[in-house]
Amino acid sequence: MALVVFSIVLLISSEWYVSGFYHSRYVRRFRLESFHEPIEHWFVQKVNHFNVADGRVWNQRFYINDTYYKPGSPVFLMIGGEGALNPTWMEHGTWLTYAKKLNALCIFLEHRFYGKSWPTQDLSTANLHYLRSSQALADLAHFRNMMGVKMNLTLNKWIAFGGSYPGTLAAWFRLKYPHLVYGAVATSAPMRAVINFTEYLEVVSNALAAYSPQCPLLVKNASDSLVKMLKKHSSIKKISKDFKLCERLKIRSYMDSSYFLEALAGNFMDVVQYNEDNRIFEVSAAGTNITIQVLCDIMANSSLGVPYKRYAAIVQMMLQIYDEKCLDTSYSKFLQDMSNITWTGLAADGNRQWEYQSCAEFGFFQSADSILQPFSGFSRRYKLQQCVDIFGPKFNASAVANAIQQTNECYGGLNIKSSRIVFPTGSMDPWHILSITKNLSVDVPAIYIQGTAHCANMYPARSEDLPQLTRAREEILQLLQNWLK
Repeated sequence: MALVVFSIVLLISSEWYVSGFYHSRYVRRFRLESFHEPIEHWFVQKVNHFNVADGRVWNQRFYINDTYYKPGSPVFLMIGGEGALNPTWMEHGTWLTYAKKLNALCIFLEHRFYGKSWPTQDLSTANLHYLRSSQALADLAHFRNMMGVKMNLTLNKWIAFGGSYPGTLAAWFRLKYPHLVYGAVATSAPMRAVINFTEYLEVVSNALAAYSPQCPLLVKNASDSLVKMLKKHSSIKKISKDFKLCERLKIRSYMDSSYFLEALAGNFMDVVQYNEDNRIFEVSAAGTNITIQVLCDIMANSSLGVPYKRYAAIVQMMLQIYDEKCLDTSYSKFLQDMSNITWTGLAADGNRQWEYQSCAEFGFFQSADSILQPFSGFSRRYKLQQCVDIFGPKFNASAVANAIQQTNECYGGLNIKSSRIVFPTGSMDPWHILSITKNLSVDVPAIYIQGTAHCANMYPARSEDLPQLTRAREEILQLLQNWLK
């Protein structure tokens, strides 16, 4: 029995958390049952695909599962995302069910700058210039082309798979390299880049209200009370104790208070995004799958005191479940970790890299600016200031806005023009707002799954699954069968 340690990020095809593109502050520890570590393979990749004079190369990690493969059958290429490859995907997941039925070869390719795939000596801002979606897509194209020749797969039909950010890449791979990839399953894929993703917390609020209309009202009461208390120096000691902070809270600027308030809201963001997902082979240290019901029942428990106290009780519960002694909400420590450019730094697990991609291409900043949600205190201004604080003044608000505009111009946003791409997404997943939820054409359908969260269709099936989730998986299989006739 192996022990695996990783953090929640926003994605899923690379982790069983699926990049919701949300980075939890808790360390997740899981046990893997009946799992055999696959062999690591390495592909010699180019550092810069867009400069023929640049001869630098690096080794990109990938896994292969040929259990079901028959010569001439399709090749399924799972795209890695904003974290290290999780090799359990080579034995678990709906894509393997499809592979068994279609005799497909399964390959899982790690994203540049994540996991063990290091194109440069460090994570300096200058080196992160090569961390672009265009470079990642060119990696996929070069890998598919060269491996096709090496493994005699040039005539096979390749299908790209991905969830969250990797789902976006799967769609863009089909869009930009249609001669290399025959189709794509782009699950929970944000297709439109935005600076201020205020709708994220609106969906969180709606998800809480669907369970209990009082839940978001109680959260708002607690959040508003906390914001008022933060303005009183006499309350800082109490807040630090109630929320079990690793050190006494220091409020020297709005960045300090914003970082603290965002950390607390993150408990709800994380749970809603992955509500009732099926990590069937993973069991948390306490054996608990925290759901919306768990959070809202705590918020409704008057025996714990006023809503502020219940809000603190949720943090205490999360710390206990994930075996953490305290909650670190120091913005200065966050900046220190994020500014470490070594591959051994705490933020090198994907946090620094994804922050760069957010500032340089996508935005996706989940602020509390909307009045249609219960949280307070972390605004668009706060999120944009992080870009400057970590990567320098060149990453100011104007530069981020221009970068996001360029991303949408390059790929088309929600108006993608392509064929043989399916977009499954869940109604409870906040990222569905930026994804495609209605058919664009007969060849580019959307599968909008009511009541499910981020990348739900990618997990292994189970008896408790909603009927509409089961139908969604079957519909994807039918599409694949039709495409591959």
